[in-house]
Amino acid sequence: MSVYGVKLHRSDVLQLDEHPEACTEETFAAWCKARFSSGARLAVDLFSGAGGLSLGLEHAGWTVAASVDSDRRALETHRVNFPGLALGTDLGDAEQRGRLISLLQQAPIDLISGGPPCQPFSRAGRSKIKSLVDAGKRDENDLRKELWRAYLDIVLQVQPRAVLMENVPDMALGDDFRVVRTIVEALEEAGYFTEVRLVDAWQYGVPQHRKRLIVLARNDSAKFTWPTTAAPVHLRQAIGDLPTLDESKPLGGRRLQYEPSSDPSDFLTLMRKEVDEPGIVYDHMTRPVRPDDLEVFKRMDHKTLYSDIPEHLRRYKADTFDDKYKRLHWDDFSRSITAHIAKDGYWYIHPEEHRTLTVREAARIQTFPDNFRFSGTRSDAFRQIGNAVPPRLGEAAATALMPVEDAQPSKNEWLELHKALSAWGRQQRKGRSWFLYPGPYVQQAVALVVALVGAERIGARNLEWAIQRLKERSKLTAKELQQLYTAIDDPKTLQRLQRIEDLTSKRNIWQNTDDLIIQLKLKPAEISMFRLLLGEDVLLSQQGPLRVAARIFASNSDRTNKLTDGRIELSRLIGGGPDAPIRMAALRQLAQSNCLPNEPYCAGCPIQEWCRSTENRETVERLC
Repeated sequence: MSVYGVKLHRSDVLQLDEHPEACTEETFAAWCKARFSSGARLAVDLFSGAGGLSLGLEHAGWTVAASVDSDRRALETHRVNFPGLALGTDLGDAEQRGRLISLLQQAPIDLISGGPPCQPFSRAGRSKIKSLVDAGKRDENDLRKELWRAYLDIVLQVQPRAVLMENVPDMALGDDFRVVRTIVEALEEAGYFTEVRLVDAWQYGVPQHRKRLIVLARNDSAKFTWPTTAAPVHLRQAIGDLPTLDESKPLGGRRLQYEPSSDPSDFLTLMRKEVDEPGIVYDHMTRPVRPDDLEVFKRMDHKTLYSDIPEHLRRYKADTFDDKYKRLHWDDFSRSITAHIAKDGYWYIHPEEHRTLTVREAARIQTFPDNFRFSGTRSDAFRQIGNAVPPRLGEAAATALMPVEDAQPSKNEWLELHKALSAWGRQQRKGRSWFLYPGPYVQQAVALVVALVGAERIGARNLEWAIQRLKERSKLTAKELQQLYTAIDDPKTLQRLQRIEDLTSKRNIWQNTDDLIIQLKLKPAEISMFRLLLGEDVLLSQQGPLRVAARIFASNSDRTNKLTDGRIELSRLIGGGPDAPIRMAALRQLAQSNCLPNEPYCAGCPIQEWCRSTENRETVERLC
């Protein structure tokens, strides 16, 4: 029987009174009216957690009228630190969501914010899912599982002036930005201007590496003016003033004596600004450390990897948990504070002391000021802190949504670009390039051949003739495959196509996209092209399309940061909605026919008027 290596130590449960200016559902409308009359801009924070984003909104000038979350402890924390209404509403429940919408429609809500848990669109088993939807056994829009849809539903029905959505980049990167593109498309169709930005929190005074995806929307202006980036804040400036936890108080406590710094940094001044008792610091408490881990901590500096630890002191496999333990460095940023800190703090070992971070240190690194208290146990506090949006990052994003004087909304340039690209793609689909586009002529047979052979190789006259015979065909016969062989003179291309031979005698498999992919062991690039040609919403993050996007944005994202900034720019060009696959196919063709690496032919490009590249502009002027 295994024994835990350290005596279990439970903290007390912090219970605090709610904010004196809180309201109820019954008094909500009157509460909002009174504050609006006094000049307040009202905001709502959905999926609010403890209130990191709410605090950022307040610092940017909004009054948070309502917050919603399903975490009981987080709601208690929000009620302590903020006025207004804090609701434990299940937004995935249509009835509860409807009551919330009716409540919010009674107030002049200026901004809705939130970080909905965004489960990516699943690609695995998509044919099976479609069959369940068609059979009426699955709801196509499962709002309980896809809470971003519930978030969007609330926004579109309440129709605030501004919208702020925050999430981890993996939400977008994991599914080709489909969720983000769908949200943005819906907002733009509803009359909003939008911006999608990947932000590293340290650029706005947060002392940690923490990337976040920010979606902004407003219906009063197309301008999103972010504040200038702040000076970097490292850990010494962020937590170096907090009391040392020595042998007399190794775990810290709820209330400790604090010696104010004689020369506080700007960050420290901000953290201590509203503290009632200058000589006290709250919640500076941590967990006990196992004796064997204490030996490890004593041997570590900020460069030490888990694999550097003597083997007899390791509790995990070094190849699997190479970053399991991490000592932070005074003169650097912290690693990203996440909800994992509620389980153990070994990713966050104090820069100098042989212990993990305290609640107050984690809160400081997230930029919660020292007067902000967290309801519940020590673990509850860690979880709330790790799940939160850093308030200073929230403030920066909210600042970009401030009302603009004399705002005169213009045409939505993205909608115009999407229309032009869709129209060009449809026109191309009617001509000789039909096999490069999803549509009625392209079924499984053509899509598979193009994915295996490569669209750029089908320019050969014989091969184009052979593929013409496959129009509207879902199955490829042995005779048709032989005709393709005759048209191909490249051994490598021929070898790729030979993988289909065993399938020509089968019938049922040709109707199932997923089965074809599995049977043929298609590579990721082949899968993406195959799905795109069958009308699925796929982002082809290939060099050609990335080059077009970089030129439109006048950036170098096709050479650096392809997987992040490059894909964000590409996703903006593609957009969402039913025409997204046509636009993706059109952009791919443009990369091969017009937007060439060295000599782009911009005069024939359907989106050249939106191109911000100086090089392209000069080319356009020269050719036109």
